[in-house]
Amino acid sequence: MNDTDSLAMDLSMEAADLYREEAFTDRQVGTIRRLSPVNPDGSPDASRTVSYLGQTQILTPVGALPLNFEIDASSLEEAVRNFGHAAQAAAEHTIEELRQMRRESASSLVLPDSGARNEFPGSGKIQFP
Repeated sequence: MNDTDSLAMDLSMEAADLYREEAFTDRQVGTIRRLSPVNPDGSPDASRTVSYLGQTQILTPVGALPLNFEIDASSLEEAVRNFGHAAQAAAEHTIEELRQMRRESASSLVLPDSGARNEFPGSGKIQFP
């Protein structure tokens, strides 16, 4: 099986899990996406709840970092009120994940024994596994 065949199998949509998407923005801080569940024929599906997703970005020393997060809300008005708190929590979570990735990356470096001879003049002491 080649890569194209495996992609084709993963790209089928689930008719029982469809949502209508609407976007709301203040054009300054971010965007709220309201996902309203619908039936396969496009009619509203009252058996499932509406979801609110927030999108914003924070500036870091290396550029803009996009944030996507779920907002706990039962109405658009509540989603607007809860946007800041949810964005802050998402930023803290993302920053912690980046710190963890940095720690894991740093711990993967292998240093040679202090008594080992440097057989290649001018080569560094850090070796990658």
